[in-house]
Amino acid sequence: MGEAEYEEAHHRNLVVSRSLPAKLRESKHLSKSTKAGSRRIDIEELRKLSTGSARSVKRLVNYVRSFGLSTISKTVDEFGGTDQSEITSEWEATNFAKRIFRNVAKPGAKYIEEEDLMRFLKRVEIHTIFPLFEGALETGRIAKSAFQNWVVRAYFERKSLAHSLNDTKTAVQQLHKLASVVVSVIIILVSLLVMGWATMKVIVFFITQLVLVGFMFQNTCKNIFESIVFVFVMHPFDIGDRCVIDGVQMVVEEMNILTTVFLRYDMEKIYYPNSVLITKPISNFYRSPEMCDTIDFTIDVSTPMETITALKKAVQIYIESKPKYWNPKHSMIVKEIENVDKMKMALCVQHTINHQNYGERNNRITELILELKKIFEHLGIKYHLLPQEVHLTQVNVSNWRMPL
Repeated sequence: MGEAEYEEAHHRNLVVSRSLPAKLRESKHLSKSTKAGSRRIDIEELRKLSTGSARSVKRLVNYVRSFGLSTISKTVDEFGGTDQSEITSEWEATNFAKRIFRNVAKPGAKYIEEEDLMRFLKRVEIHTIFPLFEGALETGRIAKSAFQNWVVRAYFERKSLAHSLNDTKTAVQQLHKLASVVVSVIIILVSLLVMGWATMKVIVFFITQLVLVGFMFQNTCKNIFESIVFVFVMHPFDIGDRCVIDGVQMVVEEMNILTTVFLRYDMEKIYYPNSVLITKPISNFYRSPEMCDTIDFTIDVSTPMETITALKKAVQIYIESKPKYWNPKHSMIVKEIENVDKMKMALCVQHTINHQNYGERNNRITELILELKKIFEHLGIKYHLLPQEVHLTQVNVSNWRMPL
């Protein structure tokens, strides 16, 4: 049986399966019924039309113009509609992941197999989503822990996006109020001048007073202008981005027109004026590509070259065995030989992620350092101090007395 026939058989089994909820089984008949009030086209038929001939594309356009398009997500939302549809905490995200895992995997199974996903996705789509889950690409199945971690990461990313959109909306509203005040003053002045209720002398006097007020508050006006440029033009970070400012690593918590709130590693909130941030260099981990790390270590200068070569080979084997953690490109360099007794070396590795998730970065570095320790023990690589000279002078004990 070919792959196309296999997928078609799975599709037929899905349609007639009694394990499906009644609401989902009936939805197929309702979509075809003319009594429903509107015809619908499912995603599968939409995909066929979009990859067909010019005639199929014309039919697709007619469908879009005339009928509603039903999606899987909409059907699932209707089926699983509850009073609380939003995930508001990491605990809820974990529980939600467990529920999805139990519904997709076989009863009592610890992994989601490829055949479990065939009920919902095509084989090509399954191979597309496997790289999203840790270890799934190598084993061909999704572990429960990997699935839970993916759901939790999706929750945090969605939360950061929601906060970013909310703060951006707040900043735009504040800017809108400020612009409305300025425009209102200009409209009032022009209206008074056009209607003849104010002479040119009064207008000049009024403008002079405004200039005087602006001169008195020039620093405030300057800060407001710089803050607007920083937030809407430069925009070096978003909510949830991990940044380094003045050597301190912080996460962006809140953005306003005049200030930005950061959360430090010890959960302390720090308020920075945007007019100050515009003058500082800002390192943004979230917008960075795959980042690197360097591990420094020292070995004895008398270590044989064969042992150093074996060390490089062992490190290479470990890094290549963790393609989800490390980029194959790495280097082990000798930095210097100090005091003719120790050789300082460094292992430079590149992650497959940036340092936005700093906890994950620390876990990977910890595993790598522990693996280095095992390699050192296996190869017998040690560090010995240089022999120290000790000079002894003869002491006449009989003539020596303890000083008082």
